[in-house]
Amino acid sequence: MGALIIIVEIVYFILCLGLIAVVLLQKGKAAGLSGAIGGAAETYWGKNKARSMEGKLEKFTRVGAILFIVLSVVLSLLIKYQ
Repeated sequence: MGALIIIVEIVYFILCLGLIAVVLLQKGKAAGLSGAIGGAAETYWGKNKARSMEGKLEKFTRVGAILFIVLSVVLSLLIKYQ
């Protein structure tokens, strides 16, 4: 049981670092005044957002957050019932 906890902790740590990196690579949602003026360009890029790097980063963030929550619960249960 101890080896399983160590393995899950290592995966959890790597996931945390990856999630931090992905979140820091994303652009902010508030583009300020330039975002209000350039709203017309957003309609074109909004359609192709899933294929862009920003869309992939959002997808990785979603998947990473779900894995983070699941691993947190699993790790707490493993430690509790050790």
